[in-house]
Amino acid sequence: MAKDGKGRTEPGYSRHVFICGHQRPEGSPRGCCSEKNSLEVMQRLKEMVRQGGLDNVRVQKSGCLDFCENGISCVVYPEGIWYSLNGSEEQLIRLMEQHLRDGLTVEEMQMNLEP
Repeated sequence: MAKDGKGRTEPGYSRHVFICGHQRPEGSPRGCCSEKNSLEVMQRLKEMVRQGGLDNVRVQKSGCLDFCENGISCVVYPEGIWYSLNGSEEQLIRLMEQHLRDGLTVEEMQMNLEP
């Protein structure tokens, strides 16, 4: 059976993190995640996950997640938990350790999706 670069014989991850990398035109009233350094945040979280040995977690950029006005948009599957990230090292550590490693939602970082 064929193996991927990580030695897996089946596709899939225990958790899949998408961080918005969308870019809107300058001056857009909704703003955009990329102007908040979302791609740098995604790269840093990806590095932290790798250094933490979480081989079963995939971190990648996404297109627009449609909540740019709430901070850097992030969603973690399979749980479907949405987060508003500010990009701080402390916040990324909590996301990695509490949710990605231990499977617990970081409630105070959750995006408020109520109207």
